[in-house]
Amino acid sequence: MSDLRTPLTRRGFLAGSAAVGLALVPGCGGPAPATAPALRLRPAAMTLDLAGTPARTWGYGTVPGPEIRLRAGEMLRVRVDNALPEDTTVHWHGLAPPNAMDGVPGITQRPVRPGGEFLYEFPAAVPGSFMYHAHVGMQLDRGLYGPLVVEPRDEPLAYDREYVVMLDDWADGVEDHTSHGGGRAAPPLPADPRDVVSFGGRTYPVLLVNGRPPLDPAVVEGRPGDRLRLRVMNVAADTGFRFAVAGHRLTVTHTDGMPVEPVTVDTVRLGMGERYDVLVHLDRRGGAWQIAAQAEGRPGLGRALLRYTGSPVSAAPSPDQRPAELDGRLVGYDELLAVEPLSLPAGTPDRAFDLTLDGTEISGQSYPDADPLPVVEGERVRLTMRNTGAKWHPMHLHGHHFQVLTTSGRGPVKDTVAVPAHGGEVTFDFLATNPGRWLFHCHNHHHMEDGMVRLVEYRH
Repeated sequence: MSDLRTPLTRRGFLAGSAAVGLALVPGCGGPAPATAPALRLRPAAMTLDLAGTPARTWGYGTVPGPEIRLRAGEMLRVRVDNALPEDTTVHWHGLAPPNAMDGVPGITQRPVRPGGEFLYEFPAAVPGSFMYHAHVGMQLDRGLYGPLVVEPRDEPLAYDREYVVMLDDWADGVEDHTSHGGGRAAPPLPADPRDVVSFGGRTYPVLLVNGRPPLDPAVVEGRPGDRLRLRVMNVAADTGFRFAVAGHRLTVTHTDGMPVEPVTVDTVRLGMGERYDVLVHLDRRGGAWQIAAQAEGRPGLGRALLRYTGSPVSAAPSPDQRPAELDGRLVGYDELLAVEPLSLPAGTPDRAFDLTLDGTEISGQSYPDADPLPVVEGERVRLTMRNTGAKWHPMHLHGHHFQVLTTSGRGPVKDTVAVPAHGGEVTFDFLATNPGRWLFHCHNHHHMEDGMVRLVEYRH
């Protein structure tokens, strides 16, 4: 993935720029031929520079890994050469590939052994902002992740430059956390925990934005009057974030890659696995402004910088400067109206599941000792989740998009949804149109490793 200091402009994309992701994906200027060579991802040990502190980790050559960018309808072809000392796979978060390409070991494929390789190949039919990451144990909690952008054939948005912004919690090479049992306990909650939004129970020593710590922030650049598109992605293992840009408002245009009617707010909340596309109008005369990712329910601030070009150089804000916008208007699911709602059959669902989220169990069961959720191809399926625990749970469904049910009747189309704690409830519907065995799980990776997983199984 290219550094934020070298943005991808819309004009540059259409001209076939040599940005990292484009250079690695042949044929981005048009339909890729069936024989196009595959992008190679080589998961291996590497060193990440954390503001002068070397941190040993695993990655795909860089952290985040190389940006993969293609157009809707093109074939995604990625060959994974495993240079790790243990098994691995790659999951295409937010895409709906054939089941055999989903990257879940023991469910959709055999894991890629050390020294082995595996070819992922499927059409990227739906445009949007997606991610790829390892799906074996806690490998995502190292550096095995990257952005995946599928461009529409005809872009309806008008903007001057765009940037991918990946948010992460980090401990690898800083403290011993390489097992699921690692990490430090979070600080005590205030007396009334109902007032606290918290997605996890561990404290990470560093919060990264595009692989860089607060003391060495990545830089977003633009000229006065520019409109920037930020593709904001939360790839953290245990941390929900509140995201804002000091001195600027955010116009939300997509959630989890799917378009919504534009709504302008001060801040957005991202559970792990969620993505938001926002437009930022550079309506100031100049300066350097904090781009902030505040950890929900615990101390910690990740940051990048927004720097105006063509104006006098301004001093950067301090690493811990917290934008007031983080306390401003926060968008909620009820405000997000799908531009392209799912084509759900009229009437009641063919099948419905009522699930209780409590601790790291789903309706009192922990995977693999958990009942599957059976569906039949063609059905309209409804899942209702009630969270009785103290932590928010970002629930992710593989292989499908779903529509969150809101009072508007046009709730957002997503693949990951955050269910609030202390009795919070979320309901969504999806169409069973992609046969196979699909994971449905909490995207807190520690919760998933504890067994907060169910299988959606197609049956005849």
